[in-house]
Amino acid sequence: MGKNLGYAVENNIILLKRELTKLDLFVKKFINVLKKHSDYLIVSGFVSICSGRTRGTEDIDVLVPLMSKENFEKLFEDLVNNGFWCYQGDNPNAVYNYIKTFSNIRFARKGEVFPNIEFVPINKTKKAKWFEFTHPQKMKIKDFEFKVPQIEFEILYKELVLKGKKDIEDANHLRTFFSKILKKESFIKFKPIIESETK
Repeated sequence: MGKNLGYAVENNIILLKRELTKLDLFVKKFINVLKKHSDYLIVSGFVSICSGRTRGTEDIDVLVPLMSKENFEKLFEDLVNNGFWCYQGDNPNAVYNYIKTFSNIRFARKGEVFPNIEFVPINKTKKAKWFEFTHPQKMKIKDFEFKVPQIEFEILYKELVLKGKKDIEDANHLRTFFSKILKKESFIKFKPIIESETK
């Protein structure tokens, strides 16, 4: 399977058949630092873009489980040492105030504003997000392996929760691009989990 597709599936990893872009390399550099300190899940627009949808994006959404202040300070320092800066300030102690209240923060390359990583803290109270976080799908482009939601979950989340024009177009792209591997039973299983977030 996958001869004429833009991807193949090996050992449950979706292998995307293309070269790394500048955006991929930006995300790869961030994830390589982040995964030394925490688990993560890349969600939303990047999933569509990395699978061939041609649209611009300014931010890459990354779910990160709520971490202790001490761990966050180590991550923050490591990101700064690797050429990133935080929109919310350069003092990790102060920035942690956003994290502990589940407010999103952003990181970009030093001297740049876009693209940026939207760092989204979550815990078990965010039921739909926690479910997708704990049931990831691995993807790989060349030597960059990373985690995204299961494709059926990503599609439904865009259709049922986000609902914007761009989100519906993303969902349509994913339905078409991954049509050979989408499972009807996964849509049935995920729908009530996602709908619980809209109530």
